[in-house]
Amino acid sequence: MLLPINPEHPEPRKIRRAVEILEKGGVIAYPTDTVYGLGCDLFNKQAIETLYQIKGMQRDKNLAFICPDLSDISRYAIVENAAYRVLKRFLPGPYCFVLQATREVPKIVQMNKKTVGIRVPSHPVTQAIVRELGRPIISTTAAPPGEDPMVDPWEIKERFPALELILDAGGGGSLPTTVVDLSAGDVKILREGAGPVDELV
Repeated sequence: MLLPINPEHPEPRKIRRAVEILEKGGVIAYPTDTVYGLGCDLFNKQAIETLYQIKGMQRDKNLAFICPDLSDISRYAIVENAAYRVLKRFLPGPYCFVLQATREVPKIVQMNKKTVGIRVPSHPVTQAIVRELGRPIISTTAAPPGEDPMVDPWEIKERFPALELILDAGGGGSLPTTVVDLSAGDVKILREGAGPVDELV
C-alpha cells in the first residue's frame, strides 16, 4: 500500500498505521534525510529475515538501524567521550556511525567485531516512526543490492511488491548516508555519501 504522508508534519494516524504494521512484523519503506529506506522492528528476527528476502540481500550484508535521538544510542552502543563529541556534532544528520554494540543489540544485526551501524536521520517522518514504536527500526537503502537508490515511491512499490506499506513523502534523495567507523576510537570514513566528511577527519 502506498500512503502519501506530509514530509514536514506527518499525520499521526498515518504514523500509527506504519507502527501497527511494524509491531506485527511487517516490512515498510519510508523516507529519510538521504534516500528511501526499507525497514522493520529491530527486535523482530522473523521480520529481519523477511527484509533480507524482500531486498534480495545476502545474510552477511550488514543492516544499520535508526534511533530517535542521541540519548537513545547509548542503550545500543558503547559511546566513549571522543565518539560522543562526534555524534553530538553531526546528529541528527545524513550519517551512519559504526560503534561497538551493547548486549541490547540482536546478534543478527551485529557486524564483525560486535559493531553496529546507527543512524539518527533529521527527517520528521523517520523520527515520528521510531518515537511512536518506542524502539529502533532497521535501515537499509530502498534498492536491490548493487543498484542505485530508488527515488520514486511508485518504483519502490513495483520493485518490492512484498512490502506492506510505503510512506510516500515525495521524491527521495539519490545519495546514501556517509558511513563513519568510530568503533576503534578514531574516525574512519567507510563510505562517502550525503554527509560532508571535511570536518570529520
